[in-house]
Amino acid sequence: MTTGGEEQRVSGGFIRSYVITGGRALPSADDLSLITLVTIAPEQDLPALPSPETRAIWELCSGGYLSVAEVAARLELPVGVVRLLLTDLIREGRLLRRSAPPPAQAPDPRLLEKVLHGLQRRFA
Repeated sequence: MTTGGEEQRVSGGFIRSYVITGGRALPSADDLSLITLVTIAPEQDLPALPSPETRAIWELCSGGYLSVAEVAARLELPVGVVRLLLTDLIREGRLLRRSAPPPAQAPDPRLLEKVLHGLQRRFA
């Protein structure tokens, strides 16, 4: 237990997930993937009376974009719990999220052949 003015380190070691989440169901991985980037929204303040976890997220995200996986790793909390906390802050408008870029698509093989033939003509 901490005394007045003393901060306790955020760690999932002895705190059960349902205590941090208030027993709420965890969001699905579709809502926030591991590589979704989050940062503090412009001109937003830390919520009044934040939990230690919310305060830690705020401090981490104040430096720029971090992935959901990075936030979870740095807080040493389960990813599902971090997703729930981040979702709350996003819904309040305090955090911005940037979805992961779409997966790269293979280029058209005909285009690659044209480039290859052009390079061969130029440098051969």
